[in-house]
Amino acid sequence: MRLGMGFVKKLKEMQELNDFKMVVEKTSTGFSAYSLDYPVFTTGKNMNELLENSFEAANMYLEETGESLEKSRISFELDLEQFFKYYRVINANYLADVIGMNPTLLSQYVSGKKKPSAQQTKRIVEGINKIGRELSAIELR
Repeated sequence: MRLGMGFVKKLKEMQELNDFKMVVEKTSTGFSAYSLDYPVFTTGKNMNELLENSFEAANMYLEETGESLEKSRISFELDLEQFFKYYRVINANYLADVIGMNPTLLSQYVSGKKKPSAQQTKRIVEGINKIGRELSAIELR
């Protein structure tokens, strides 16, 4: 198979960014992940399996170039619309309050009208994790 210039350019961009992004979605059987930049996709029953399968799929794609990818170079981008559809128990207004974000802005991210920056995504994930830690610390009697 002959590699086109577009592929070589994308590979160089990936090496410069030191990142292989995978978009994660919740499915009825677990999770799926796909790259917007490369023809790489996979599934997993849980996030650990998804990470392993993503690592394997990305390396299979790169195999022909002689390149390999370390797990640390794979990053996952959460599809917020999918996340909030699946985890309806999380109140977006409460999350906005926890992370100090305008509820209307978070609503636009959740509906897919706007795409959050990497920094905003990090804030959102940290807020979700904070709520998760609070919930896991509750002891009911």
